[in-house]
Amino acid sequence: MVIKMKADNPIKDFVLDPSKAVFVGTDLQRPECILAEPNGDLWVADARGGVAHIKPDGSQKIITQKYADKIDHASGEVMRYFEGTLPNGLAFASNGDILISNFGTDCLERMKRTGETEILFDTVNGKEIGKVNFVLRDSKDRLWITITTMRKNWLDALDPNLADGYIARYDDRGIHIVADGLMFTNEVRFDKNEEYLYVVQTTGGNVLRFRCDANGDLHDREIYGPTHMGKGAYPDGIAFDTYGNLWGTSVYSDMVWVITPDGEFKVLLDEGDPVKVKALDDAFRENRVTYDLLFETGRGIAPWMASVTFGGKDLKKLYLGSLRATNIPCWDVPVAGLPMVHWK
Repeated sequence: MVIKMKADNPIKDFVLDPSKAVFVGTDLQRPECILAEPNGDLWVADARGGVAHIKPDGSQKIITQKYADKIDHASGEVMRYFEGTLPNGLAFASNGDILISNFGTDCLERMKRTGETEILFDTVNGKEIGKVNFVLRDSKDRLWITITTMRKNWLDALDPNLADGYIARYDDRGIHIVADGLMFTNEVRFDKNEEYLYVVQTTGGNVLRFRCDANGDLHDREIYGPTHMGKGAYPDGIAFDTYGNLWGTSVYSDMVWVITPDGEFKVLLDEGDPVKVKALDDAFRENRVTYDLLFETGRGIAPWMASVTFGGKDLKKLYLGSLRATNIPCWDVPVAGLPMVHWK
C-alpha cells in the first residue's frame, strides 16, 4: 500500500527500532494488557492470577486475586493459554480498583489493589457471557466489554466463517449487548470526543467503528482503515495518540502498525516469521488451525504482540504487551498518547 501521509503527522517518518527498546519488568507471565499511571506505575495482566505492579524504580510485585473459592491455575506451557484463570484486558474503576476481563474463567472481575476480588458478572440476558476479552471505562463511567467468542476453547474461534463475538455495555441500567456478529472481538477504544467506538476484529483482519449516541447505543457500523490488513494480520490491541493516529498490534505476526486519521495504514515494526505466519494463515483460511501451528509463530522482542499502551509523564513512552514474553519493551515516541479516562 502506498502511504501518502500528511507532512505534519508526527509518525510520518517514524519506525520502531528493536535495538532502541528498553525493557521493563522481569519474569512476567502473559503480560497481555498494561495500564499506565501518571506517576510512572505500570499494572500488567499476569497469568498467575492477577496483575504485576511495576514501579518507576524497577521494583515489582505480583498481586494475586483473592477469591472465596480456590483459583484454578492451568498447568503446562500450552494449556496455560487456554485453561484456568487468564487475566486479559484491564481498566481502572473510578475508585482505582482494577477491572479484569478474565479470558479463562469467562467473567468480568473487580479487584482491589490488595487482591480482594469479586465477580461483577458472568452472564448476559441469563446466558453465559462467553470469552471476556477486554474492558474499557469511558468518561460517563460506563464499561464497554468485548466478548471474543461463545466457543469454550478460543482456538476453535480461529475460524474464517465465525462471527459470534459481541460488545456489551454496562451502566446503571445493567448490562446490554450493543453490537454483535463480530469476528473474534478484541480491544475497543473511543476517539477523543467519544463520538466513535473502535473495535478490533482479529479474524476479520480489520478495525470497525460505531457512532455512539448519548444513550450509549451504537450505530452506523463501518470499517475503519483497510478492509483487510493483509495475510497474517490478526490485529489485537489498539490505542489512539493525540494526533488521531490509531496504533495497533498484530498478534501472531508480531507487528505494530498505525492507521492515520485519513485511513492510511503503515507498519512500524514487523518481527514475524513470514514462513510460519503464512503456514498459520493458510491453515486459518482452510479452518484447520492446530495448537502446533499456532505455537510455531511468535518471535522477536514481544512474541505474540497483544497491546499498545502510552505512558510516562508526557505520554510519549510506548509499551508493548504480549502473550509470550516475560518482560515489556518500551520506546520513546514522537507523539503523546491520548489520555485515558483515569489519567488525571
